Formats: sequence, structure tokens, C-alpha cells
Amino acid sequence: MIDDKDIINAVRRDSQNGFRILMKEKWESVYWHIRRLVIHHADAQDATQETFIRLFRSFNKFRGESSLKVWIYRIATNEALRVIGKRRNDIISIDDDNVSDVRMIADEEYVNYADVEAVKLQNAILSLPPKQQLTFNMRYYDELEYDEIASIIGSTPSSVKASYHIAKEKIIKYMNT
Repeated sequence: MIDDKDIINAVRRDSQNGFRILMKEKWESVYWHIRRLVIHHADAQDATQETFIRLFRSFNKFRGESSLKVWIYRIATNEALRVIGKRRNDIISIDDDNVSDVRMIADEEYVNYADVEAVKLQNAILSLPPKQQLTFNMRYYDELEYDEIASIIGSTPSSVKASYHIAKEKIIKYMNT
């Protein structure tokens, strides 16, 4: 694994080759971050590709005010929300606690239904409001710190921590039913 500073330097030295390095190092984690949000493989592929196009086009605007990882996840999260919003035909807000369409994974062709607990966990996560979903996924799966998540979703670390703990309690309750 290549250090983020080395990736940044590589992109700034030679944008084409440096960007190949960035994609090689970050594609999989970005794809899975988006996939957990949009659920469907084709949507995740499209949003991941669009994320990297946006990264390439705006890399010269990256000033290092946040880490490369946070900057990438912010763009990826926005792309995932755009895909979800497009699918719903309205604007999605991560602050919307009224989840009108729970996106269950029952129709997803890439799901391993033999793992009943994993399917139940995914359905529990998808039953959460968007902000709690984002927070839970980024903390649990991506192992991001609360301050990193706060920077990505435009919140405060204390609010993110509260959202994570509320989400975790809801998931536990869901899993025990």
C-alpha cells in the first residue's frame, strides 16, 4: 500500500501515471463505500467511475486542508447520494429522518443469501435514516474516525458519534427481532 502523500506527489508530478496509482490504491475501498450506500453493483460501478472522473478533473483544487482519504470519501459520498436521489426522483438529504423507501437488498443479484446474518445486518443498516447509514458504514466498515466522518458529511464529531451510537442501538434491536 502506498502512502497518501506519495500518491499526491505522484499525481502532481505526472497526472496520468499518478492517477493510475491513485485508482489502483483507492478503487476498491471507494467502490465498497459507495456499494454499501447504493446497494446495486451497476449503480456502484457507475458512481465509482464518476467519483474518479471528478477526482481527476479537480485534483489541482486539492489543497490538503483535509486528508486525501477524507477528500475522496466526500466526493464518493456525494456521488452515492446523487445516484440514490436520482433513483428516488427527488433530492436526498443525509439529515432526513423520514426514510420513505427502505432499500432492502432482496432484489440484489450479487447478494450471498446463504449468509442469513449478513443479509439481516444489511437490511438493518438499510432501515436507518441516511445520516445514520452513512455514519455507521464509514465507522464500522471503513474504520474512519469521528472527525473524518464529520468532515465528509459536514457535521461535528460529537453529532457523528451520537448518530453512530443511535444507529448501532437500532441495528442491535433489529438483529434481535
